[in-house]
Amino acid sequence: MDTAQLIAILSVAIATSTPLVFACLGETITERAGVINLSAEGTIMLAAMTGFAVAKTTEGLGTTPSLILGFASAALAGASIALVVAFGALTLRQSQVAIGFVLALLCADLSSFLGNDFVRIPGPTVPSFRLPILQDIPVIGRLLFQNDLLVYASFGLVALVWIYFYRTRAGLMLRAIGEQPAAAFARGSNVVLMRYLYTLTGGALMGIAGAAFSLDFKAGWSHRHTAGYGWIALAIVIFGGWNPLRVALSCYLFGILQSLASQAQNQIPVPTQVITVAPFVLMILFLVLTSSEWLERLLKRMPPSLSRAAVQTIHSTPPAALGKVFEQD
Repeated sequence: MDTAQLIAILSVAIATSTPLVFACLGETITERAGVINLSAEGTIMLAAMTGFAVAKTTEGLGTTPSLILGFASAALAGASIALVVAFGALTLRQSQVAIGFVLALLCADLSSFLGNDFVRIPGPTVPSFRLPILQDIPVIGRLLFQNDLLVYASFGLVALVWIYFYRTRAGLMLRAIGEQPAAAFARGSNVVLMRYLYTLTGGALMGIAGAAFSLDFKAGWSHRHTAGYGWIALAIVIFGGWNPLRVALSCYLFGILQSLASQAQNQIPVPTQVITVAPFVLMILFLVLTSSEWLERLLKRMPPSLSRAAVQTIHSTPPAALGKVFEQD
């Protein structure tokens, strides 16, 4: 594999990972606040259909207005589904896992039923936007600055979420309501209201991820258009240890696996279905390996300085209050 092929694979990986970055960061925000939103699979599908349908029906307004309306409607769809999760979990105090799982199935079927009129028809797509000067930087320019605005927005979102989590007082309080909600409440925070807010924010980002699929990465709409990506997003959040940077890097790892699988499709004499599902299987395998105790014991045999860094890198601890009901008096 020469340098040009490697750059091409990485460029495709970055572009194809963009929807997952939005979805995974949305779920990271939600879970950091202590709420599990397992509706990701259905949310992404329904938002993808909604975004494409709205953009297609408003195409007469021009490409840019129709795309803006498409992404806005997808974000609204994602936030609406998240509102159902939040109401059931926080107000009715029902099982977050059960609510999310039922919504995942319901929204997936709804997307196929409601999107039947938009199957396999052309529609508006996000245009490419190369950044002047920056695109001419050797290697880096082709990798990072010859994409579209959605890709650049994902870079900014990763930085913004990390700064918010670890460099702001509001981010500290967000982590507090996911770790020690009673202590956060004692400090004057309205835990339930904040969990509502962050759950809706996470849902909106998952909605944008859906539109990113149907209006950019996998332009168009078809039955179960984004099947599997919601579940892999949930796995990536765990794999990334609920840390925005690690989650984003895990998304790009999955994108690289997809890109390599696509490259191998014409070179390895195996059924197409095997190549298609390989990235999902490999990503789950990575998750299992990095979550196993034997790997941690193996890393502890390394020199102390390297051992501590390696263990901290692979060790993932969920927020202490994740999925737990908090009764705010």
